[in-house]
Amino acid sequence: MRRPIRAGSPLVLKVGSSSLALAGGGIDPTAVSRTAAMVDAARTRGHPTVLVTSGAVAAGLPSLGLARRPAEIVDLQVAAAVGQGKLMEKYSVSFEGLGLVAGQVLLTKEVLANRDQYLNARAALNRMLAAGIVPVVNENDTVAVEELRWGDNDRLAAIVSHLVGAGLLLLLSDTDGLFSADPRLGEAELLPAVRHTDQVLDRLSGMGPLGSGGVAGKVAAARMAAWSGVPTVVASATALDVVERVLAGDEVGTWVAPRDERLPARKLWIAFGQPSAGVLVIDDGAVTALVDRARSLLSVGVVEVVGSFPVGAGVEVVDGSGGLVAKGIVQLDAATLSATKGLRHETEAIHRDDLVVLR
Repeated sequence: MRRPIRAGSPLVLKVGSSSLALAGGGIDPTAVSRTAAMVDAARTRGHPTVLVTSGAVAAGLPSLGLARRPAEIVDLQVAAAVGQGKLMEKYSVSFEGLGLVAGQVLLTKEVLANRDQYLNARAALNRMLAAGIVPVVNENDTVAVEELRWGDNDRLAAIVSHLVGAGLLLLLSDTDGLFSADPRLGEAELLPAVRHTDQVLDRLSGMGPLGSGGVAGKVAAARMAAWSGVPTVVASATALDVVERVLAGDEVGTWVAPRDERLPARKLWIAFGQPSAGVLVIDDGAVTALVDRARSLLSVGVVEVVGSFPVGAGVEVVDGSGGLVAKGIVQLDAATLSATKGLRHETEAIHRDDLVVLR
């Protein structure tokens, strides 16, 4: 199942706060230097690399006289605002010591939800890679309140892997990979390789925190990357020669095998760049039409409309049990859909060109 990475393809490397932060606040310069060396190792082997990094909040704590992460959102925003520049400065110094230039890229869900800005972000990242610059990507935690409260950079790294057409997504963690159970609670077996559809990943998604972004975040990120044909490796941030070994196809960490065929670029954006403004619950006949026949979703198959959204919004499509079936861009607003759901006519709720079946 495991294989060497496509020659010359970009690598997206993500490192989390727990792999960078000092116990009393601040960023460990040794960890930053180690991360920069990993990027250099990938580039030396012909893989232009995007670094997705957490750590802005941790970097800002000492300047605020704080020894631990604050609980209030506004205090987290302040810490991120103070720390982002300090984090970037540490990376810049480390990369300059290796003869590399780093460029900061701050992204939010709102930016990526806009199709034009999504394409602009893609163009900017690809231009930086072509120019030999190392993009250092982070969530803009000062303004992205929702992401700061719930999000993690694992998913952001998966989106970036879509944007740059990566040959590999490497998620570095404070564990050796994905395990069959939480290794802190007893016996657990390291999973050397899984497919993105394997049921073991469904079970892992319900586990408690494991690593900086949580095991659920890493599973979600690997599955997001899988839809664009990008394999994912989850490995230890402190493992010796981890980048070299992963690029060579050695057994290190957990390999998550992707789909054989990638989604078209626009459908990747619909599936993962568009936020969900609501939910459509559909009947069994509509599930069959979408999954087995690649049809549009008609309002006759809609059982329930959840949320208030306008025409052109992104919505999730689920079956009667709440299982995710698809995601798409609606042609009718929530009020119209609520009024026409279940009625026998040919009104399209979501055209098949604007629908991504995720089952």
